[in-house]
Amino acid sequence: MVVCGAGPVGLTAAALLAARGVGVTVLEQHSSTSDEPKAISIDDEALRGFDQAGIAGQVLPVLTPGTGTRYYDSDGRELFHAGGPDPLRLGYPFKNPFAQPDLERALAVAVAEMPTAKLSFGTRVTGFDQYDDHVRVHAVAPGGDVAIDAAYVLGCDGGRSATRLLQGVGMTGRSYDDVWLVVDTVDDPHTERFAMHHAVPDRPHVIVPGTGGRCRYEFRLFAGEGTPRDTPPFALIERLLSRYRTITPRQVERAVCYRFNAVVADEWMIGRSFLLGDAAHMMPPFAGQGLNSGIRDAINLTWKIADVLAGRLAPATLSSYHQERFPHALATVRMSERLGRWVMTTEPGLARRRDAAVRRALDSTTGRAYLEQMRYRPAQRFTAGLVLPGDGRPTGVPIGQPLAFDSTDHRIRRLDEVLGQGWALIGVDIDDAAWPRTGPIITALAATVVGVGLGEHLPRTSRRLLLDVDGGLDREFTAYRGSFVLLRPDRVVAASWRPADTSEHLDRVLAWTPRAATVSSEGALIHE
Repeated sequence: MVVCGAGPVGLTAAALLAARGVGVTVLEQHSSTSDEPKAISIDDEALRGFDQAGIAGQVLPVLTPGTGTRYYDSDGRELFHAGGPDPLRLGYPFKNPFAQPDLERALAVAVAEMPTAKLSFGTRVTGFDQYDDHVRVHAVAPGGDVAIDAAYVLGCDGGRSATRLLQGVGMTGRSYDDVWLVVDTVDDPHTERFAMHHAVPDRPHVIVPGTGGRCRYEFRLFAGEGTPRDTPPFALIERLLSRYRTITPRQVERAVCYRFNAVVADEWMIGRSFLLGDAAHMMPPFAGQGLNSGIRDAINLTWKIADVLAGRLAPATLSSYHQERFPHALATVRMSERLGRWVMTTEPGLARRRDAAVRRALDSTTGRAYLEQMRYRPAQRFTAGLVLPGDGRPTGVPIGQPLAFDSTDHRIRRLDEVLGQGWALIGVDIDDAAWPRTGPIITALAATVVGVGLGEHLPRTSRRLLLDVDGGLDREFTAYRGSFVLLRPDRVVAASWRPADTSEHLDRVLAWTPRAATVSSEGALIHE
């Protein structure tokens, strides 16, 4: 495997692959990880992905558990605090500030320590040759021209992606004319664990305190104040920050003027190469979802490639990456655009109407939950790809990782720790008699098998059993009572069915595997 780009998305993808035993080489044109503090917030889904790669311990020291985002109205008064829907449902805080250089260094160290991973800095990709069974990647390395053959290529190489541009893939969407000044500072007095969006029409701005006295400020600029080609003058920085702090040039870590894009690549899979992160989609920053969307891409794709290489999935299943991720990424881009127009308007009349509408919404239980729990963020739910319809039971949705009592060793642990990295077949209040016909699925996908007992009664089973300890396990699985739940390695529900429907689901699940299969009336798997 080759990963193009050693930013956070590329390094995350490499770690997820290497954790599954896949050999991976990361090619990065720069001589080291980036010194620029670009992304500044990472969410619970991304941290769960780091956990699945076995590197959460290296990442957690560089971030601070956050408490969300606070929004202020056009007069500077607090409107509401958005803190996410379910604290710790995925095992981690909902939103966490960090400095990108710190994160990249931590990820690079973690990947370099993995035995099947290799980092190659100072290596610029120059071309791709696509074949039926591999991709040849051409690059210029410190020692001269090189050609690397790989089963697949992941293009995690940013908005100017060589993986995308060299293969002629366009992007659809728009670029905005608004110019914003981004200033990353040190020795800052802000100590809040939340971001602040100030929706004042005369100067919309955002403040995101970080770790170790770092703080990011983003200010809307107006005509004559700067363009993306300009280096922001210190006098402008000093003037805009003066309402919050005094600053010296030494305390400015980075200052740039930029225009944001809202674009999505027209193709995400080109032969045996794939686009992830900014190479596949770019969005306004107001929802803090740019990097997090890229890490979702890596979480979605890497286990599929690992399973194809291991013979558990058919190569055709890799097309599910675009099917599953494109709709959610596009919806997130559109939501980021709407949020920017809504929060960062410069029209006083519109700002007043917005403030009034928000306050009316906050007066109702539904409206308050919509805003304070960030329900305006698109939910990731797959209706196409490696999912089967649920017949009333939710499929295509992620399962959280609640605490559970494990009957095997009598320990309390998180669900992901019990299930490991691969597929899992879970029987929810299922007795032993219903299990035998699921054997072909368990064998084909090398699935971990566990039972879940809900409420105050135990199923009649001798299998490994998980029991609720704080209400979380019951909440996650109550909708599946009396059913089997097939969990993918990314902990999305691939399928759920009643024991009486096992034969029907065998055929549909086994269609994802490399060889066509039929199941005899006794439940034995026969490969054709």
